[in-house]
Amino acid sequence: MENKERKNVFVPPAEIQRQGKYISLVSTVLASRYGDSPKAYVHTYGCQGNVSDSERIKGQLREMGYGFTDTPDDADLVLFNTCAVREHAEDRVFGNVGALKPIKEKRKNMIIVLCGCMMQQSHVAERIKKSYPYVNLVFGTFAIHKLPEMLYTVLSRGKRVFEITEEEGNIAEGLPTERDRGAKAWLPIMYGCNNFCSYCIVPYVRGRERSRMPEDIIREAKELIAQGAKDITLLGQNVNSYGKYPDCGMNFAGLLREINALEGDFIIRFMTSHPKDCTYELLDAMADCEKVARHLHLPVQSGNNRVLKEMNRRYTREQYLDLIRYAKEKMPDLSITSDIIVGFPGETYEELCDTISLIREVEYTSLFTFIYSRRKGTKAAEMEDIVPYAEKSKWFRELCTAQEEIAGKRTASMVGKVYKVLVEPSENEGYLTGRTGGNISIEFKGTPDLIGKFADIEVTEAKTWILYGKIK
Repeated sequence: MENKERKNVFVPPAEIQRQGKYISLVSTVLASRYGDSPKAYVHTYGCQGNVSDSERIKGQLREMGYGFTDTPDDADLVLFNTCAVREHAEDRVFGNVGALKPIKEKRKNMIIVLCGCMMQQSHVAERIKKSYPYVNLVFGTFAIHKLPEMLYTVLSRGKRVFEITEEEGNIAEGLPTERDRGAKAWLPIMYGCNNFCSYCIVPYVRGRERSRMPEDIIREAKELIAQGAKDITLLGQNVNSYGKYPDCGMNFAGLLREINALEGDFIIRFMTSHPKDCTYELLDAMADCEKVARHLHLPVQSGNNRVLKEMNRRYTREQYLDLIRYAKEKMPDLSITSDIIVGFPGETYEELCDTISLIREVEYTSLFTFIYSRRKGTKAAEMEDIVPYAEKSKWFRELCTAQEEIAGKRTASMVGKVYKVLVEPSENEGYLTGRTGGNISIEFKGTPDLIGKFADIEVTEAKTWILYGKIK
């Protein structure tokens, strides 16, 4: 991308100010229609990037006068922020939108909003338009900052609004944000993806790579730390591509060092990294920065070079393993996780075995493993795929069994060691939980006053995917 295009990725401040006027207009309409306390129900599907987007959506809704509820049954506005990465996620959205119909029949003034990656696909938006006439507002990933104007059109004119056009200027700085004010926080540093992996819909629904300016990221990081954030995750479809513009003045390794230098007691995490852009410089920065978690999520997808080429991943098995070797030399305590796709079109069992051999060589802490899911509009969707799903399921179980053995050995080696964790509530009564720097959960007994603080935990027992311990 040329520098002249870079200048067009930001929403002009004047447009943000214009949307502020619509915030006031919506607030007036809501007060006359619902009284003092209209309620919004916001449900987020998919990745942490969507969670971060929802925080900005909720921030705008709060300024417009909405409070929030945990159920759609008593909501005046229901918003689903959707995901398009897996077919199952799309099916869930359509099912849940269908379940809203009888609720809206009882609550005539309820506004239903669908947004996010799934809505950025024209065929999905068209299906919503034709088959779900009770949905009031649909917008894609490029129009979050326009929510006040779009919602005002719905409320004041009773018109359905569909906004899924791709726009150049969609990094909107200065939007209000509604966070839960807990000790964990998401911090987006860039948006979009230029990689066009043959199985992936993300570049089509999130657009091309756009990096925020480092001063805006540093400012937001300082705000988060001041608000009490102690576990900050930097977000991007490919964080390793951060700063690939002449006017940005900083790459991802440099950004890590800048945030690491900020005052405060906090942990820095990041996701997701693409292996083709993972550099020795980045790994050196991780090793040098004491606040950066010793955890690298580096999706490999396959351990076979032919399959990697068909996936358009643009690295080889050998190049990937070289990065792993260097990373472990620099950080012997590094925890490595990854994504694996099983049953990519044309993949053979022998090629799947190459992936299993790779996971045994790397010894991942954990894997996010998926059976290939066809995504309309991607190159892989046009490839011949003759292996039955039942056979792919057998491959999937074989790979997962291998990973369970590896994970079990790793967690067993952690018994007796002490780890600093950020204390969080646990779903198990009487227990608390925390993640190690390597992103492994430890459960332990403790009092609620520890939540949001760091604690040293000695591991006393190991299961395959979780540890148990005691406060040291």
